[in-house]
Order: sequence, then C-alpha cells, then structure tokens
Amino acid sequence: MKVVILAGGFGTRISEESQYKPKPMIEVGGMPIIWHIMKHYSHYGFNEFVILGGYKQNYIKEYFKNYFLWHSDLTFDFENQKINYHTTSIEPWKVTILDTGLNTKTGGRIKKAAKYLNNEPFMLTYGDGVCDVDIAKLLEFHKKGGKLLTLTAVSIAQNKGILDIRNDGSIKSFREKSDIDSASINGGFMVCEPGIIDYIDGDCTFERRPLESMVRDNQVDAFVHRGFWQCMDTKRDKDQLEALWAEGNAPWATWKDE
Repeated sequence: MKVVILAGGFGTRISEESQYKPKPMIEVGGMPIIWHIMKHYSHYGFNEFVILGGYKQNYIKEYFKNYFLWHSDLTFDFENQKINYHTTSIEPWKVTILDTGLNTKTGGRIKKAAKYLNNEPFMLTYGDGVCDVDIAKLLEFHKKGGKLLTLTAVSIAQNKGILDIRNDGSIKSFREKSDIDSASINGGFMVCEPGIIDYIDGDCTFERRPLESMVRDNQVDAFVHRGFWQCMDTKRDKDQLEALWAEGNAPWATWKDE
C-alpha cells in the first residue's frame, strides 16, 4: 500500500523558514519533518511513497536525488574518476515526487496522484504533522469499518484562558484551559479506498466538499488516537518538536525501538 503525502502548500504561518524551503523540508533534529513521517510509516512496513509537491517542489526532488550522497560515507577516486558509496544503512523506500502545481488545492493534488495509485487503497497524510499512531491498528480498524475513508482523530487543547460568559454578556469566571476544553480534529494519517477519487471534482479543497460529501454518505470513520500528535504549523511548534528530539523524548520516533 502506497503512502501519499501532501507537501505542496506555502507554509505561510512559518514563513521564517518556509520562504527558503517547502514546509515539509523544514528540519527537526537535523532531518526534514517529512523524513520523520516517512520513517514512522516505514517502521510499520509501508515503504512506497508518493509526495505531492507544489511550492518549491524542486527542493524536495533535490533532497531525495542526493539522499545517498548526504547519508553515506564516500571515497573519491580521482584517478579512476569514481565515487564509491559506503552506505551503512539504506532506507527500503521507493519515492515518487509529483509537481502538482503551485496553487493547486489539496483535492486537486490528490486527484493528480490517482494515476500512480493503480486503483488500490492507499494511505494519506499531511507533510507537516508527526504522530505515534499505531498504523497497523489504524489499517485493521479501517478494514473492519468498510468505509471509503478512515481518518485519525486527535484532540487538541485550547491554548488560551477560558471565559464563562453569562447571557447578559458579563463574565462569570475565568479559568485556565483543561482537558475538557479539547476538540477533536482530523490529524491526517488516513486510510483511503480508491473510490474517494470519485468525490473529488476538479481542483478543490479535499477537506471541504469531497470529505463533507463522504460524511453525508456515511463513508468516513474516525480512528480515535489518544497518544502524541503535533502539527508543525508555526515556529513555536517547530521549537517544541526540536526540544523533544534534543531531550531524547520524541514520541513519534517509533523506529528508534527497532
């Protein structure tokens, strides 16, 4: 089963770095966040990836083109004009990178990937979020549900103080956020049947009309994940992920247990 990764957005909320490179290529612990995502899937045996590029997509292509160069010991044989690679570990990956257009919406990007998916089920996620979700259990849940799409539902807490307001507009109380204030959102890490492509009508936002139509048709299940999930939306998010990695406490780094 192939893993499709949406990696074409502008990343405007983290423009400090995205002005130079696409957001999925912003590094955490010295490696692009998309690498962390791929390592997690690979830990569960999913090693074929289709990356849907757009904004600065050439940066992604250059990275994978030179992957062996940057991750191997080398011997430069000047006399024979050869380079010998002494690779200690090779990722078992097959990576397809598509230029799906600079301004294409998420639905349009997925639609353009259809010809590479062989009308088979596939994984789908965003190129800026890491998670310790059990992919094997997610897939098992999806198969039992029999729906066109299963998304991973994660909870995010409010990050501001909470106001309890009376009907007349006066403030009854102020309190700090708590677990009861969390909201469930689509955290990515989706499993899709090929039939979802039929719901994508041209260039559209996948999370709007296609997903809403599938929900109306009772074709979407939610796999509730109560573990770690973090989207790298802002510089503050990146710093938090960096701190966890530096402390050796990165819950998403499932492959480190191998």
